[in-house]
Amino acid sequence: MVKDSERPIAAVLVLALAMLWIGVLAGVSFLATPAKFLAPSLTLPVALDVGRHTFAIFNKVEWLLAALLIVALSRRPRSGIAFVAGALATLFVVVEAAWLLPTLDQRVGLIIAGQLPPPSHLHNFYIGIEAAKLLLLVVVALMTALRIVEKRG
Repeated sequence: MVKDSERPIAAVLVLALAMLWIGVLAGVSFLATPAKFLAPSLTLPVALDVGRHTFAIFNKVEWLLAALLIVALSRRPRSGIAFVAGALATLFVVVEAAWLLPTLDQRVGLIIAGQLPPPSHLHNFYIGIEAAKLLLLVVVALMTALRIVEKRG
């Protein structure tokens, strides 16, 4: 088995990817998206349409980050907690892409068309998944940073 000290670049790459993903996730989901709904000149259908396109692109970026993170995590001796947290964050990306985003897109399409879809908790579920991904990525970053510091100290 390869020791952590023999693959320091893999650990640094894991940390960099986790931090990048944290920044993009926080910026898109928890900063830019809520901010657009504060603009009084932006109608709800337009804001929802912009959001739909934003999250479609963001999901593709997350697929890339998730794939790179899993590869980087598998290239170093596993910190079980970091690997599981990264795998769970990746699983959430899959759930969003395969089910949640298409379902939310249908609702947005109805609203843009002037219809009123029935009440749903899907948006809150999406926010919950985004928050969970953020926490999981913080775990990946912290566990990896701690291992890097341990190996250097």
